[in-house]
Order: sequence, then C-alpha cells, then structure tokens
Amino acid sequence: MTRATLAEVLQPALRDGYAVAGLVCLGWEDARAYVAAAEAEGAPVILQAGPGARAHMPLPVWAAMFHALADAATVPVVSHLDHGKSAAECHEAIALGFTSVMFDGSALPLEDNIAQTRAIVQAAHAAGVSCEGEIGFVGYDKGAESLGTDPAEAARFAAETGVDAMAISIGNVHLQTSQAAEIDRARLAGIEAGTDVPLVIHGGSGLLHDLRRTLARDSAICKFNIGTELRMTFGQALRDTLTAHPDRFDRIGILSAVEEPLIVRAREVIRGLL
Repeated sequence: MTRATLAEVLQPALRDGYAVAGLVCLGWEDARAYVAAAEAEGAPVILQAGPGARAHMPLPVWAAMFHALADAATVPVVSHLDHGKSAAECHEAIALGFTSVMFDGSALPLEDNIAQTRAIVQAAHAAGVSCEGEIGFVGYDKGAESLGTDPAEAARFAAETGVDAMAISIGNVHLQTSQAAEIDRARLAGIEAGTDVPLVIHGGSGLLHDLRRTLARDSAICKFNIGTELRMTFGQALRDTLTAHPDRFDRIGILSAVEEPLIVRAREVIRGLL
C-alpha cells in the first residue's frame, strides 16, 4: 500500500533539495508507464488527472485506476486532481479517495481565491488529503497570458489558506512544445522570502532540463508538472508503431507499444529532478 499525500512527498523534497514529478495522465498506458518509471528510479511520483482527462473519462474511473497502480507500487504514488475549478470537483475527488486535490482559483479576485481555497483546504485536511492552490495565473502557449505572482499576495495566500503546495507564475507557461520559458529569479526569490510552503511549477515541459534540475536543488520548487513533453513522446511512439506495423489493428497491441518509450522519457524527467 503506497498511496501517499502530496504533503508526504513534498516535505522531504523541500527539506532535502529535490523535486517530485507531477505527471499528467491521459489513459492507462501512460499512467502505468509513469509508475514503472518511478519504480525504476526509486522515486515518488504524482499521477495527475487534469480537466481534459476528466472530460474524456469520469473521475471515478481515474480514482480506481490510480489507486490500483498505487497499491501495487513499490514507491509512493500520489493520486492528484489537477486544476479543479470548483469546490464540487474537489469534494468529489476527496470522496473518491484521491490523496491530493488542486483548487485553481488563480483567475479569481484575490479575496475570493483565498476564501474558496481555504474552505477546500479545510475539507481536504479533515479527510487526510492534501491541497494545492494557485496564486498568479499561469497562462497557455498561444493562449491567455500569465499574470505573474505577486510575492506579497503569495505570502498572504499561503498564510491564510493553509495550502500544502502553492503553484506560482514566474515565467512558466502551460502547453509549451519547446523549452523556451525564462524564469523570473527575482520574483521567485521574493516569493520564497514570504513563505516556506513547497512551490509548484505548472508548464514544466517549457523549462530546460538543466534549469529544472537547478531549481529543484536550489529553490523551494518541489513539484514540476510535466504533460506536453510526455504527450509528444506518446504521439511519436504511436506514429512510429503504426508506420512500422501498418496492418496492426488491435488497440491493446498498438497502445502497449508506446509504454516503453514513455518509461524511458519519464525516467529522464524524474531523474532530472533528484
């Protein structure tokens, strides 16, 4: 039984100078590959079900799948609701046994974000579940722009909500297909000066691997969300499989072939944060 909460894996990371990979899952094959990669590296892993995944497959199915993988794993596995946009979503995940939920109120006015996040933190903690919040909207490549986290607002948000982890906006962007993000080190230092809460980078695929390693070791960033980088690996492996085997039609055979490339890439991601 290796189900773990977000706090249980991030606090040691904060103390010892490394980070944990929050890997965005879209199905069984990638989730299974990510646990296999974590086991091969002897490291914890955070399996994340985001809005797109939840629109494709109901949350109870994600819960059952994540927990089956966690219960059979030899390393700590966190089952995490990523970008919950409502209290109802977060409460459903808590009731289903998710060990961590993220409430994303970053687009709300500060007072509303604090109040709603605090209420979800209280409900999560009462159930033995961790809660991540976001302060300072993280934008999207070719979409809404990031707003940047104000250090003073971050200090207040952390203190008044009681979150176990805090996602921040310091130059990171969701859905980047190139590693072109530039981190605002001064803004990061200002945030670190105001709180000791583990920090989270969304859009981690947009950061150079060496930069991720440096931040994991030398800052309070303890969790990097990685999605696009691994989806690109999945897509290329799928194309290669269908090109090499044009007569293959069985979906189990086709999709199983993408797992090994995903394990290799996920191991690189996890190892780069240790």
